[in-house]
Amino acid sequence: MMTYQKMICDGFELNYCIKGQGQPILVVGSSVYYPRLFSENFSQHFQLIFLDHRGFGKPTRAFKQADYTLDKIVEDIEHARQILKLDDLIIAGHSGHAFMAVAYAKAYPQHVQKMILLNTATTNSQERQQQSLSYFEAYASAKRKHQFQQDIALLEQDLKREPERRFVHMCIRMGAHSFYDYTFNATSTWDGVYPNMEIIDYLWGVAFAEQNLLQQIHHLNMPIFVGLGRYDYLVAPVSLWDAMECTPHVKKVIFEKSGHNPMLEEPEYFDEQLIAWINEG
Repeated sequence: MMTYQKMICDGFELNYCIKGQGQPILVVGSSVYYPRLFSENFSQHFQLIFLDHRGFGKPTRAFKQADYTLDKIVEDIEHARQILKLDDLIIAGHSGHAFMAVAYAKAYPQHVQKMILLNTATTNSQERQQQSLSYFEAYASAKRKHQFQQDIALLEQDLKREPERRFVHMCIRMGAHSFYDYTFNATSTWDGVYPNMEIIDYLWGVAFAEQNLLQQIHHLNMPIFVGLGRYDYLVAPVSLWDAMECTPHVKKVIFEKSGHNPMLEEPEYFDEQLIAWINEG
């Protein structure tokens, strides 16, 4: 059973969804999208709190760039923590939302017991993005590349129909970069998700490009779980994280039959690995 509620943070309506019972895990991102990715089994072990950020929240006033810096996102998370009366929590960030989770843990380490980072690159710089594209061209199968060309050809008509949902349509049409099963159609997972493109563009294009997670994680003391998909070409290659091999507080797990969403693609193994790590103490 899931319960949905909303809060107003500095002029943004942020929804959150609570599912399951037990130790709380705050999943930063979309309260609509992320509950669809985690298994029912996982929510039987923990209380999952799926929280919108401003990129997926409804604004109640006119906003400008100063309203959606990474620092603002961090303060929204802290506001939510206080409202939900959470302490000593586990914070999780998937893909670009990992940058938000790390930024929060840096600002408020006293409230973070552990951190989960899933399918993220170490930076979102243009250089790294090009590196991931080059990796796809070098290592993806011919069939995968053909599927991608078919899918991406549909993007133009998507954008003409719904330009305000560009982020969503890009994610769907990049399926061959995103899934072990490159024929998987992720449309249903994005139903009802409406991004604020001005905010999304700034965060993914500017704010995350300025971050280096390897450097930041090195200075954080809490246990950190880094989960990566072998076939996740969006943030490839997994070797970007090799520098963490000798970092004692970081556990890196590579899901060999997953792309960008191992919690959806390999749910049993994902649950097994993450539950065991959380319960280590």
